Amino acid sequence: MAIIQIEHVSKTFQTKDGTIDALKDVSLNIEAGDIYGIIGMSGAGKSTLVRCINHIEVPTSGTVVVQDKELGDLSDKELRKQREHIGMIFQHFNLLMQKSVLDNVCFPLFIQGKSKAEARKKAYELLEIVGLRDRAKAYPSQLSGGQKQRVAIARALANNPDILLCDEATSALDIENTEEIVELLREINEKTHITIVFITHEMDVAKKLFDRIAFMEDGKLKEVTDIYSAFANPKSDIAKSLV
Repeated sequence: MAIIQIEHVSKTFQTKDGTIDALKDVSLNIEAGDIYGIIGMSGAGKSTLVRCINHIEVPTSGTVVVQDKELGDLSDKELRKQREHIGMIFQHFNLLMQKSVLDNVCFPLFIQGKSKAEARKKAYELLEIVGLRDRAKAYPSQLSGGQKQRVAIARALANNPDILLCDEATSALDIENTEEIVELLREINEKTHITIVFITHEMDVAKKLFDRIAFMEDGKLKEVTDIYSAFANPKSDIAKSLV
């Protein structure tokens, strides 16, 4: 059953240099529990697409339906509530540098109105899952890149989301840390059945992590397939070049 339905979505940006068509009539269904990869080179439109899934970017046309709710029909309050079901992690971690690891993970729980005791209990549980309970009192500047991304994952999971959006989540990491984060996300998916949408240009990540994959180029979907077929028998030019 599709947990995310993207139907004929286009996104246009107006800049001082003219109009940019970042997405062009994109339609895509993502099934619950999948690890779904969206892959392409820089400028393909993949990050814009993932930001449309939680309406950080509002489509110029088309619809995004998440858990049977069309996001464009929701009020601001309803959209904020729906976003509680969607976690997000970024390439450059987006941690609060003046806050400890523990307080970074507590932050979304405080926004949700949880007490300090509730938030800290949940945060410690999440830090245990990502292997950083012993660094709870440390600050982001004291962590490696891989550790920072583990904190970002713990924070993204704080509200028990059904969907986790990962925007180039391994691009700033070295090979060893990338492999650790990929394995961690796979373990979290297997244990919780969370749906993961992962944006990348790294085919090594795709091979180890994804169940299904969509190739993008110039704002368009070029090929959608399972991960085995993507490597065994790529159809589109962009898939062939990346594989």
